[in-house]
Amino acid sequence: MIEWKPGPATDPWAQPAGGSAGGRDARLPAMQTGDVLRPGAADASVRRATPADVPAIAAVQTRALRAAYADILDPEVLAELSAGALEPSWTSEVGRRQSPSARHTVLVACSGSTVVAVAAIRPSEEPDADGDDGDLAVLAVDPAHQRAGHGSRLLSAVVAHLRETGVTRLVAWSPATDEARRGFLTSAGMVPDGARRTYETSDGRRVTEVRLSAALAE
Repeated sequence: MIEWKPGPATDPWAQPAGGSAGGRDARLPAMQTGDVLRPGAADASVRRATPADVPAIAAVQTRALRAAYADILDPEVLAELSAGALEPSWTSEVGRRQSPSARHTVLVACSGSTVVAVAAIRPSEEPDADGDDGDLAVLAVDPAHQRAGHGSRLLSAVVAHLRETGVTRLVAWSPATDEARRGFLTSAGMVPDGARRTYETSDGRRVTEVRLSAALAE
């Protein structure tokens, strides 16, 4: 996934150290989204996260990160990541009484009453961002619940929320070797825009990520 830097950092919102953002397309194709919040199954839903969801959110992100980085990082590095380490940051973000702006939001996808995916969005802090760019800081689907439409429903809800708040472009980062994640984002209408960043993990490995983006035109 995109917001955990392997090593001491445990903040799911933290930007990986190192690397730089390159240029951006002047205007990218509009993201193709489905019918927002329309479940593909009777018990599927998307809603805003609440403080009670924090343990489940941290657990989902932990499992998703371990699966995504299984072929990239040393098992000992992945073992450093735990739901307990991520919970404080999620507690702060979800539990705050007032977000910095309406564009800071955490959404969860549920199967019945079980949280199976999480998305966190915020204004983009990219060097080439303008005031109407949004950042998909976290998008994590529990590996046991993938390929059930939860990620697509969640991304549709993200786009709907950002459009309502005036965001006109969405950006997201993906490990260069994570073809599954990149394939999911491109199938939703996002495209690589030429920006790349590289950071070093606690075991000395270098991970390169590519940025994808899309215009959120109606």
